[in-house]
Amino acid sequence: MLSSAPQGGGFTLASYVLNHQVEAHPLATEDQSRTFTDPAHFLRKLASRFGIRARTVGLMTAVPMTQLVMARVASDGIWVECFATVGVTNAVQAGEWPPQHSHRDRLGKPGTINLILITNGSLSHAAMVGVVQVATEAKTGVLRDHAVPSCSGGMAATGTGTDAVVIACQLQGQGPSHIYSGTHTVIGALVGRAVTNCMTRGLAKAKAWRESCQ
Repeated sequence: MLSSAPQGGGFTLASYVLNHQVEAHPLATEDQSRTFTDPAHFLRKLASRFGIRARTVGLMTAVPMTQLVMARVASDGIWVECFATVGVTNAVQAGEWPPQHSHRDRLGKPGTINLILITNGSLSHAAMVGVVQVATEAKTGVLRDHAVPSCSGGMAATGTGTDAVVIACQLQGQGPSHIYSGTHTVIGALVGRAVTNCMTRGLAKAKAWRESCQ
């Protein structure tokens, strides 16, 4: 796996991915505060509570899991699945200066776009990075097409301030091998289609997104 996840991020071998819903308005107890100050610790405890002993990549979001969307696309024996939770109350344009309020405050809003992409392909490290690139392009394209604004002004949003992405693939030799995964490749096209599908339906499920920055 390759991810920007708070638990198990970077390149790693893992067996599970958690996308955990947290409270939209964090409370002041010590345990609840630690959810945001040390999310990796919280997610490891959560995995243990579920009886998971294998390595786990963990994400958090305030988006309700009832808004989870999934898409699967395939071609010539290659498939890509996307699982997404989409919220845009934290929407930003890349390059905006970070806001003054804390990262904890931003995590507490249902404004994170978490993308989990799984494929039966065996990807090189470069190809895994390529999937992140294509997935981000697809995500930003849907936000542009739906005119989602940055919360700090009228600029077009390119994502949110707390987005995360997970790429999971087969080990070397255990699936169709891919050295590259850009938009000129079949697997790149599958990634783009899966993410576009999930983002479009995810935005539709986020019923209040048009009013989120007002």
